[in-house]
Amino acid sequence: ETWGKLLVVDLTTGHLYDEPVDAPAARDLVGGAGFAARYLYDRLPPGTDPLGPENILMFTTGPLVGTRAPSCGRYEVCGLSPLTGIWGESNSGGFWGPELRFAGYDGVVVRGRAEKPVWLSIVEGQPPALHDASGLWGLDSYETQERLRQELGDRRVRVACIGPAGENRVLFAAVMNDHGRAAGRTGLGAVMGAKNLKAIAVRGRRQVPLADRERFNVAARQGLECVKEDLSTTVYREMGTASFVDMSMMWGNMPNKCWSQPEFEEATNLSGVTMMETILTRAVPCYGCYVACGREVNLKDSYGVEVVDGPEYETVAMLGSQLLVDDLPGVAYAGHLCNRLGMDTISAGSTISLAYLLYERGLITAADTGGMALEWGNIETAHILLEMIAARQGFGDLLAQGTRRLADHYGAPDLAVHVNGLEPAAHDPRAMTGMALTYATSPRGACHMQGDVYTVDMGMTVPEAGLLPGSRFKNRGKAVTVARLQNWRSLYNSAIMCIFVNPTPPLLAEMLAAATGGPSDLEHWLRAGERAFVLKRAFNNRLGIRRGHDRLPERLLRPMANGSGGRVPRMDILLREFYRQRDWDWETGRPSRQSLLSLGLEDVAGDLWG
Repeated sequence: ETWGKLLVVDLTTGHLYDEPVDAPAARDLVGGAGFAARYLYDRLPPGTDPLGPENILMFTTGPLVGTRAPSCGRYEVCGLSPLTGIWGESNSGGFWGPELRFAGYDGVVVRGRAEKPVWLSIVEGQPPALHDASGLWGLDSYETQERLRQELGDRRVRVACIGPAGENRVLFAAVMNDHGRAAGRTGLGAVMGAKNLKAIAVRGRRQVPLADRERFNVAARQGLECVKEDLSTTVYREMGTASFVDMSMMWGNMPNKCWSQPEFEEATNLSGVTMMETILTRAVPCYGCYVACGREVNLKDSYGVEVVDGPEYETVAMLGSQLLVDDLPGVAYAGHLCNRLGMDTISAGSTISLAYLLYERGLITAADTGGMALEWGNIETAHILLEMIAARQGFGDLLAQGTRRLADHYGAPDLAVHVNGLEPAAHDPRAMTGMALTYATSPRGACHMQGDVYTVDMGMTVPEAGLLPGSRFKNRGKAVTVARLQNWRSLYNSAIMCIFVNPTPPLLAEMLAAATGGPSDLEHWLRAGERAFVLKRAFNNRLGIRRGHDRLPERLLRPMANGSGGRVPRMDILLREFYRQRDWDWETGRPSRQSLLSLGLEDVAGDLWG
């Protein structure tokens, strides 16, 4: 069961209306990013400008969002990415997604472009409405949320918004909600900015509909028990995602000095243990979450700020070890700046670290930077650059375009580390061959979430979904694990459940069946995950993505003398096996006609194969 309706907002005309959810699409693709893939595939033709009014921005939830299922407080933002020019998708935790469902909607579809800045209210008891946002333009994400709660006279209003980075169309601008929760990747905050949409404020009081509430609650309770018994829950709860630091250092998984230095021993000063012993104030959960991996830290002594959203593993690596910085308060403050200004810490850190590398090599000089020296180990410089990026001021205007364009500008495309325009997260594929294949084949570019093989290599087992740990350096046989995990996580991003919780697959299927009235057969739901993944691939194929795009940057294929033991992934073996496993056409990089037909995607087969 769902509410069965989306709110469609045409910013060009100011027209708002309810649109019924396409029932077959919801049945076949569940919700979330899968449902968005179907919706956008049907409506975004090749040639659409990501920052033009014709791009469509979707905010979607899934059938588990806002229910008692553990850790289902997330929402997806999807559209054409301005950073990559292909499928754009990002999801965020916090409380905004559940609140949208409490207000009676499964999603919001934003079309067109407003003449002047506006914000959208979806408040139960009032018709959804657009309001003048000229007084909000220029405010950061925290100030915007605070102002809208005051405006609506309700502390419990939840706001998804952009900061100055989104307003100024920084190509890796994020959509922000709550304090420091971000739909960070692929630059969809810039799409909001280009549409002149500052924020969506939501407040609802309804109970989310379920096909069989009693049956669902039994399954949800069992799911919570699974989460409580999972060792990773304890680790995340105590140390957050920065708990990865020590193991990542040991394995050669944590990148240093813009992917160029084997080890940076001082990175232990950025670990979850260090955070716990120094600046941590408390753990912060999202809606309905027992894990509480979010951090709140106190930077009063170093930066005069007492309540700060603490940094994730990706942030301490991309704005820490990648810059050879081991100052945890300084890195935490850099992450806080990104959250307030509204941008992705992974792409921001990656782009700044490349600028430091280009400076070291003499390709960038003080004449380019306005007299600023870009020196390894200096976090204060990074703080200044983050402000300049968000404002697109001076040298920051170039950095605001991301790693690929920065490297191209200085005639050094071979130094840029990205896949199809998206910078990899802080998991070095030389340390785990599965991550190499995941980065090369993810629909949004170098993504660590739609196939988080590092978790399997670190010991996560999901036998019912065919996920069993193997050697992290194995090339042969790895493609099976990667494809299965991509399908599994694709289902998570459609249902929408946080990937940090792992109820058994039959239990997830039972929760989905009780929520939607669909079958409790696990295979049905795994196929839905596969269908969503393949549909995103087809979306990209239509935009020109071919097998030649399924590659790693050359710099990540050079041996590194660290925990990876000088090994490099064999992309030839990995890709051949992956294409066989998925039944994709080796010549064109498209899913075969037969594989599309077997997934019920007849129209897509017709588009790709005639």
